[in-house]
Amino acid sequence: MKRKLTCIECPIGCQLEIDVEGGHIISLTGNKCEKGPAYARQEIAAPMRVLSSTVLARGLELKMVPVRTSRPIPKAKLLEAMTEIKKIRLDRPVKVGDIIAKAFLGLDADLIASREVSRA
Repeated sequence: MKRKLTCIECPIGCQLEIDVEGGHIISLTGNKCEKGPAYARQEIAAPMRVLSSTVLARGLELKMVPVRTSRPIPKAKLLEAMTEIKKIRLDRPVKVGDIIAKAFLGLDADLIASREVSRA
């Protein structure tokens, strides 16, 4: 089966053309750097994404605090992650990089603040 992907590993954004059989890459064309093949293998085997969202805040200068995962998580877990994020209420000031939820969803990624937020 032929698949087309846009590689996001570097600023070039190569258009990869991949021939996949049984979950294995048979051929790959279109990469202009060495990162393309590794990205394609990851996308075919187990796609990962960094999740960016917001959590509700109480008593802070913002009503919503921007957060993201500290590293990519399985794409299949994104909906579950959003369900868990909706349950979080933040009531303490945070700085960029502060951990909001350690080992988020039991994964090797923390949910961290991506903006500094003070008390109201």
